[in-house]
Amino acid sequence: MVQQVERTRQAGEFPKTAPAANPVFYRTYSRTTPDGKESWQQTCDRAVGGLAKLGKLEEHEIKLLRRMQYELKSLPAGRWLWVGGTQWLEEPENFSGAYNCTSTNVVDWRAFGLIMDLAMMGCGTGAVLEPSCIDKLPAIRNRLNVLLVGGIGKTAPEKRRQRTEVVIDSQQVTIYVGDSRQGWVGSYQSLLELSSNPRFQGEVEVAIDLSDVRPVGEPLKGFGGVANPIKLPQLYQRCAAILNKAIGRQLSSIECCLLIDEAATTIVAGNIRRSAGMRQGSSNDTEFADAKSNLWQQDEKGNWRIDPQRDALRMANHTRVFHSLPTESECIEAVRKQYYSGEGAIQWAPEALARANADLLATPQLKKEFLQACIEENGKSFLAENFPKIAPEELEHRMQRYALNPCGEIIGVDFHCNLAEIHLNQIDPTDHEEQQKAFTAGALSVASLLNHKFLEERYQQSRELDPIVGVSFTGLFDFFVNAFGVEWLRWWAEGRPETIRGLEFKLREREYLTSWREIVREAVWDYCDRHGLKRPNRYTTVQPAGTKSLLTGASSGWHPPKAQRFIRRITFGKNDPVALACIDYGYNVVPSQSDRDEQGNLLDDPFSPLCSEWLVEIPVAVPWADLEGADEIDISKFSALAQFDFAMQVQAHYVTHNTSSTLELRLDEVEPLGKRIHQAISNHEGYISTALLARFDDLQSFPRLPFEPIDRLTYDRLMQEVKESRKTDDFHGAIAAYSWASTDDEGPAGCDSDKCLFPEPKSGT
Repeated sequence: MVQQVERTRQAGEFPKTAPAANPVFYRTYSRTTPDGKESWQQTCDRAVGGLAKLGKLEEHEIKLLRRMQYELKSLPAGRWLWVGGTQWLEEPENFSGAYNCTSTNVVDWRAFGLIMDLAMMGCGTGAVLEPSCIDKLPAIRNRLNVLLVGGIGKTAPEKRRQRTEVVIDSQQVTIYVGDSRQGWVGSYQSLLELSSNPRFQGEVEVAIDLSDVRPVGEPLKGFGGVANPIKLPQLYQRCAAILNKAIGRQLSSIECCLLIDEAATTIVAGNIRRSAGMRQGSSNDTEFADAKSNLWQQDEKGNWRIDPQRDALRMANHTRVFHSLPTESECIEAVRKQYYSGEGAIQWAPEALARANADLLATPQLKKEFLQACIEENGKSFLAENFPKIAPEELEHRMQRYALNPCGEIIGVDFHCNLAEIHLNQIDPTDHEEQQKAFTAGALSVASLLNHKFLEERYQQSRELDPIVGVSFTGLFDFFVNAFGVEWLRWWAEGRPETIRGLEFKLREREYLTSWREIVREAVWDYCDRHGLKRPNRYTTVQPAGTKSLLTGASSGWHPPKAQRFIRRITFGKNDPVALACIDYGYNVVPSQSDRDEQGNLLDDPFSPLCSEWLVEIPVAVPWADLEGADEIDISKFSALAQFDFAMQVQAHYVTHNTSSTLELRLDEVEPLGKRIHQAISNHEGYISTALLARFDDLQSFPRLPFEPIDRLTYDRLMQEVKESRKTDDFHGAIAAYSWASTDDEGPAGCDSDKCLFPEPKSGT
């Protein structure tokens, strides 16, 4: 029996099947106004108003966007929900703050500064660190002796420098750190530049003057939050130490990682900014491949510690780029490495390049020939010979379009890509007209941002050569359960075999996926044609969708849910007003994993003076949990090969970029999955990359996980406890009962992925 999608709620209300929606919305997307926190309708009005202005949208388009957002069927990017329609985003130097997805080729010192600037605005940052990029960096020639002077906050607010100033006197340099985002970035980049500046004679005395930097707790105007420069002084010292080890040569890929990640660590100190990163290294770079091996180490007493020299590497995912065909054994070993360390994923660059040149490779035969040419290291020559009118600069750009954003769903080079997200769990599978409206609204949301013109030349040039957008979806698994019933779940439990019934299911999946892709293509291209913009050749993707999915209770992206019923734990600072409202609403609060007593034991009392961070515990059931027969199926037993099969179905028939996938696997699945990935690459099935996460049946070994599967009896008991503890049914009213600071925090993270929430494996390879 197909479940009907809920239709009865009023505009501005979150679905009853999304109990985490209110906590997540008010924590992550609702801005503070003079009258308190925005309601969902107010956030939608602000976001739609910003899109209408930037995109020069017509009235019927505005009306469509507003309805789709009110009803949570089509949402813009998380960053746009946060900053869209604000005065801050009117400034060209802040345009990047509207984008979740970016990547930068690290070819000069400016690239490091740009990546830090993007991270400070909340963008996810990709960085390509292959030899073709980092070999362009200058050699390190000067030893930097850093001295910190002028304590933080010593200068009166009205006299503080906003921009960083660098004063050079012979071999002496003073860097006056400016009290702004640009000030922090400028001081960081200036230090890096000193290491290779030929005017010095090998030894440079560098005084870092921090007196203009505002102290802890003072509000940050513009991009929100409060100051927390607790790790800023260490940034200069740690970067200098990294640079000094490389005197007489160029930086290695790992040294570049560390320099970028030390900046990211500074930014996220005290949870003022969350950060997400992707670092791409060469498949032949063994140091890069082993960068996180044995990152955690255990002493003779069994206590775990992290290598302090490599601690910052945790700030980003590492992916190895293969330009030549990997062997089967290399694929198996890569899967094994990821099982134990969470790192070492294979990215197959030729497929990314083929998709990024889809406007040229318009037939399956042309694409196949190009892929073979890439394997033979003749991809560039193939394009030049077959498309002789392409200018050399554009040809070079086309052959670099394999860079990834932090969760790997976007491909390009030096890019900013905007995303929208369709919540399929909110749409009836039989209502094809509503599906068309939702995907059209998503297309208008992303296409509108193509009107941005970036101040940074490399980003603007890339946009002109290769404009890209991405319409994603979430709740696909829920949608197909609604469409096909419990029999589809049983087929999953069998491993998605290609039986007669299985082939029928795959055909129907494909029909939905293909139709949605075509709706997006037509809507994006129509918008671009009407507004005189170049048509993107890539316009569909699937992002991780961890946070926004909670607004509707959707299973993230294409992924199956963790279980039919589970406890969802959401992180807040201690005494956060939203968390306090959660308590009034009946939800339980416990200390986070990081809060421990003097003996290292987890705290139990959230109000203990030792506690600094809270986890709000929310009982959740998927919308189809009560379908007859659904409880008989153990979702956690779905095989890695079945997950891979479904992801590749999405990759082949909907996605024109890449599908962000986190496959969960057990140890005995390592070899079969490695062989299947090798097969997919060898047969040109569309594989680009995927992330892997070890699956443990004994979840008790990891306390207070973001997800904890529970049975129906436990769920019913917890829900009863919530009702008994509830002091109000009005969450917005509960929010209003608590005082708010005059400025907002940072909004959503640059990455929207549940896989970032799990504890890191302690074993290494």
